[in-house]
Amino acid sequence: MPGPAVRHDFPILSRTMHAERPLVYLDNAATSQKPRPVLDAMTSFYEESNANVHRGVHLLAEEATEELESARATAAVFLGARSENEIVFTKGTTEALNLVAEGWAARRLGPGDEIVVTALEHHANLLPWQRAAARSGATLRAVPATPSGDLGDFTFGPRTRLVAFSHVSNAIGTLLPIARLTTAAKDRGAVVVIDAAQSAPHLPLDVEALGCDFLAFSAHKALGPTGIGVLWGKADRLAETEPFVLGGGMVREVTLESATFLDGPRRFEGGTPPIAEAVGLRVALEYLRRIGMDRVVLHDRALVRGALDRLGQIRDLTLYGPADPERRVAIVSFNLRGVHPHDLAAFLDQRGICVRAGNHCAQPLMSALGCAGVVRASFALYNTMEEVDVLARALDEARELCP
Repeated sequence: MPGPAVRHDFPILSRTMHAERPLVYLDNAATSQKPRPVLDAMTSFYEESNANVHRGVHLLAEEATEELESARATAAVFLGARSENEIVFTKGTTEALNLVAEGWAARRLGPGDEIVVTALEHHANLLPWQRAAARSGATLRAVPATPSGDLGDFTFGPRTRLVAFSHVSNAIGTLLPIARLTTAAKDRGAVVVIDAAQSAPHLPLDVEALGCDFLAFSAHKALGPTGIGVLWGKADRLAETEPFVLGGGMVREVTLESATFLDGPRRFEGGTPPIAEAVGLRVALEYLRRIGMDRVVLHDRALVRGALDRLGQIRDLTLYGPADPERRVAIVSFNLRGVHPHDLAAFLDQRGICVRAGNHCAQPLMSALGCAGVVRASFALYNTMEEVDVLARALDEARELCP
């Protein structure tokens, strides 16, 4: 099982923090730590095969190209895609969502059309649709959410053309009713875009079973490096999408007056791609698959259940999100009465505990919760129940120090 059995693979977990306190890293929703195989693979690429891809005819260029395309194939398998040609490399989830908003929505929607998001969205899955609506003349509408993250009943209208939602709320961990959302959207013939930044490290993903048109996630939240993400798109939807970044490597023919673009994912990958980062992504996804996503689910759920039980006993501590651990994924968010979230996060830091505090790039959700921000503890496959206990004891201590 994950937990103690894999901690030796993550070198950073052996370091100490203030006053030689052991590191308790609970900020995985912001970015995860990297296992030794990922670090070694990226170092090996730079030491042995570093070159630019696609156009070189020398051996190093061929090896680098093979590494990049191997990562694309691995990502396709990880997502249950039909073909690696449905995998586009981006800088991360944010760029991937912007690519769909600019390259598909802003160009294919018009006045009278409707884009629907939810009130739970990260700004990266809200701002691009605001701009796409403004540029296309479409209307943007948000499905409201309760403080627990429940969307309740929702309907899509006859002019709903695109529905974009997070698989998991990054702020409070709510697992959205993805099947109901997708089915309702498809019944209206709408395109479905899923922000899987918070689900890719924690849940098995199968884009065919999900029934979406586009899905995006970032490597750095899934044990991989920063600087690379994945946009999966159905082949026909990608064919309808205009490139977001123009430059070398994505064109077939260029004159001074015009250009024709390549087919497939390369038409969206102008410039030098993140090659070493793709190597890291491949190894990270292989690592997750080797552990087994079903085992990751069970591990995460046990940590969430333990955290909800333990933190729920602390007086004056407010927990946010669903009470049922099976309706949330790897995140427990809270506030302590009378203590600013940033002050509480700083208090925990002095005890070696890394959490995140603030609005978590989800200001509309914070408004619905009636607060300016929350403290978020987020788990990964290397976290343990002992670390949950350390967090709980530190919060008990903070509570005792409050007036």
